[in-house]
Amino acid sequence: MRLDKHEEELIKLREDMNRLREDMNRGFRRYDSEMAKLREDMNRGFRRYDQEIARLREDMIRGFQRYDAEIAKLREDMNRGFMRHDQEIARLREDMNRGFELIERHISALGARWGLLTEEAFRAGLKGLIEKEFGLKIERWTVYDEEGIVFGYPSQVEVDVAVHNEKVILIEVKAHVDSSDLYSFKRKAELYEMKTGRKPSRLIVVTPYIEGRAMQAAKSLKIEVYTNI
Repeated sequence: MRLDKHEEELIKLREDMNRLREDMNRGFRRYDSEMAKLREDMNRGFRRYDQEIARLREDMIRGFQRYDAEIAKLREDMNRGFMRHDQEIARLREDMNRGFELIERHISALGARWGLLTEEAFRAGLKGLIEKEFGLKIERWTVYDEEGIVFGYPSQVEVDVAVHNEKVILIEVKAHVDSSDLYSFKRKAELYEMKTGRKPSRLIVVTPYIEGRAMQAAKSLKIEVYTNI
């Protein structure tokens, strides 16, 4: 009887152990299932975030491409604008050069025809020719130089002024030009800028005769000389 009871207890203990093992296995399977679902949820979340990041990257790339295209079009428009202005300036320069060439061809004839006339009459004749060839309106600018900037003592100063495309051009017309005339003309330009606040863009001397040294002075003073020497 005692042995049978011991065997029964062993059998019961074994059964309890088996139930515990089954419970543990069920628990492990449940945790494994939960872990698997959690892993799937995490993977789905990562895939969703990866897709969002990929879409964001595509949007950014499209945005950069759009801005690059806009910048490229803007650069093309600017280049076309610069080319157009360069062409306009080149045409204007050609027109002005042709006009000055016409003046040069007429200078000798005017000098010979009016060789006996006064300096003022010669100046007036060439002034009319310049206005006709260029379509410029030349006006006589007169001011009192109280500081003696031009001649070294207070005096009345006169110079011909033309405005072309909002640029001021000072023109000196003389039957004969030497170096002192050019330096006086340069000081007239400085006086004009001082009095008006506008800097002349070009200084032009028109004459049928200029001394050789005066030509060198004109280059150093950046004065354009139109003559037929």
